[in-house]
Amino acid sequence: MKKFIPVFVLLAACSQSGKENLLPVYGATVIEEKDTTYHTIKDFRLMDQDSVIITNESISDKIYVADFFFTSCPTICPAMKAQMLRVYEKFESNKGFIILSHTIDPKHDTIPLLNDYAARLGVSSESWKFLWGDQDEIYELAEGSYLSIADEDAEAPGGFVHSGAFLLVDKDRRVRGVYDGTVKEQVDVLINDVKKLLKEYNPNKGI
Repeated sequence: MKKFIPVFVLLAACSQSGKENLLPVYGATVIEEKDTTYHTIKDFRLMDQDSVIITNESISDKIYVADFFFTSCPTICPAMKAQMLRVYEKFESNKGFIILSHTIDPKHDTIPLLNDYAARLGVSSESWKFLWGDQDEIYELAEGSYLSIADEDAEAPGGFVHSGAFLLVDKDRRVRGVYDGTVKEQVDVLINDVKKLLKEYNPNKGI
């Protein structure tokens, strides 16, 4: 018998090896007898600012933070960028972590433009990838996989609407945290949760 649990389910109420509690798993969950199936990020194939193909498999050894933006965004994107830079600076040297920022305006945000955008921010593609691809695929990823929002809207500032959420994703493609990327205090929580998740996969390694 299948049971569907919407929104999110806690992985565990107890601590791991007597340490901090595990982070929750977000999204619809299916429990069938003794098996539990969690919501996961679907397969994707996108290109980064260096024209390198990025898939789930190419980052399977990392946890990551995902967001959705466009370079000409006149509203929340500047605040999101400033907060994501804080995350980047905190974990830039950690090989087990990466940031994936998806443009929702691939017609304007070409790969050369994204490359220039990253260069102006002074960030490395090894630690922060700006992803480009088919617009419909990116929108489907945003709404179907990342539980976020991305769409064209002629009446919205800049012509697009999107969520300001930062999504924390583990090595098993599960969403483990959702944060308001425009609010410093929320990003403080994210930074702490990244540390927790890195520790979850490497309990004996310092962060």
